[in-house]
Amino acid sequence: MPLKQQLTEDMKAAMKAGDKERLATIRLVNAAIKQKEVDERVELDDAAVLAVLEKMVKQRKDSIAQYQAAGREDLAAAEQAELAVIQAYLPAPLSEAEIDAAIQAAIAEAGAGTGPQAMGKVMGLLKPRLAGRADMGVVSQRLKAALAG
Repeated sequence: MPLKQQLTEDMKAAMKAGDKERLATIRLVNAAIKQKEVDERVELDDAAVLAVLEKMVKQRKDSIAQYQAAGREDLAAAEQAELAVIQAYLPAPLSEAEIDAAIQAAIAEAGAGTGPQAMGKVMGLLKPRLAGRADMGVVSQRLKAALAG
């Protein structure tokens, strides 16, 4: 089942169950997807929906850190609840070993040498493969280390 359809079905189920918090979060996700579709005048596929979800996860994590730094645990808890609902729609994250294996495969496939000049070419291969399954910031750091050594 496509991700957008799954979100719609889950929204209906949350309505019937009276789960207000889950319903509100799913509506936020649907609104973000719809906004991107309207802005770009396209129908989003699962990969594009995953990109929207990843962006929302990153926003929630940033908000949680800021709220905790300001001592607003109530707001941090609300963001944490939203984060849990959004992450349920992302594929299972990859382990560090799987990320390292993907990095080595991409380096070999790109025929890239070592050093920073190879970074862009290899990241271009990794991004679509690891989207939604790994934090691209972590992947970038691990790739940089692999190319340096």
